[in-house]
Parts: sequence; structure tokens; C-alpha cells
Amino acid sequence: MDILYLLVPLSVVLVFLIGGVFWWALRSGQFDDLEGPGFKVLLDDDSPGKRISDPDAPTSAEGERDGGFDLRQKKNDLGG
Repeated sequence: MDILYLLVPLSVVLVFLIGGVFWWALRSGQFDDLEGPGFKVLLDDDSPGKRISDPDAPTSAEGERDGGFDLRQKKNDLGG
């Protein structure tokens, strides 16, 4: 029975601690958009970028045009 003198106050402190963390998460916007990341996965475009047709494009050490993909197009597709 003596252990209850320790466990009851400890559980009350733990409840307040968990409540404080939950309140912080609510106030900091952790639960603002729960569906958005799931939809981004479904709408992800896995197709490769457009080919570069510019003859002045930088080349790699092997003489290829950086794989031939326009990375600026992919950056724009990602919202950057």
C-alpha cells in the first residue's frame, strides 16, 4: 500500500506532462493537415524529366549531358 503514495502523484504528473505535450502539438500546428501528405504520395509524378535539347548544356566527364534530364523542370514540378 505504501507504493501508492509514490505511484498516484507520479501518475498525476505524467498526465499533466502528456497533456502539456499534446497542447504544444496542437498549438504548433502538428495536426493541421493530416491528409495532404498521403495525397502527395498518390499524385507523385514518377516519370523522368524532359530531355535537354540545348547544345550548350554542361557535360559530365564521360561526355554525356548530365544524363540528359532537365533538372530545372523537375524542380518546378516539385514547387521550387
